[in-house]
Amino acid sequence: MAEIESGEPCGSAALIRGVVLLQEKWVMLIIHQLLNGSAGFNELSRKAEGVNVTTLSQRLALLEQAGLVTKTIHSTMPPRTGYELTEAGQALRPVLKAIEAWSTHHLPEIEPPHICPLAEKE
Repeated sequence: MAEIESGEPCGSAALIRGVVLLQEKWVMLIIHQLLNGSAGFNELSRKAEGVNVTTLSQRLALLEQAGLVTKTIHSTMPPRTGYELTEAGQALRPVLKAIEAWSTHHLPEIEPPHICPLAEKE
């Protein structure tokens, strides 16, 4: 088995937890969208073309449970739900920037719109 910097086979438990969470389909795209500021459920649903509302709801609940997203229910008629990144979620900004820089340098032949439906909407 390959060893990661922690010296433990396959890395530390914290690394594995992070990878398991962030590898969930749509999670990184949702986080990326919320880095631009808070957004309502319907807004996220429109911008994340291709993700069905059940999956979006499940991923947002997962991110909320992990402490990366806060959910606010506004008492309007009809009720409106808003989502925003917590401090822990905002701390992923340099991680996404690093992934973007790595991709730009090492994967120039891949066009972002083909892998990122949000890129066409922003």
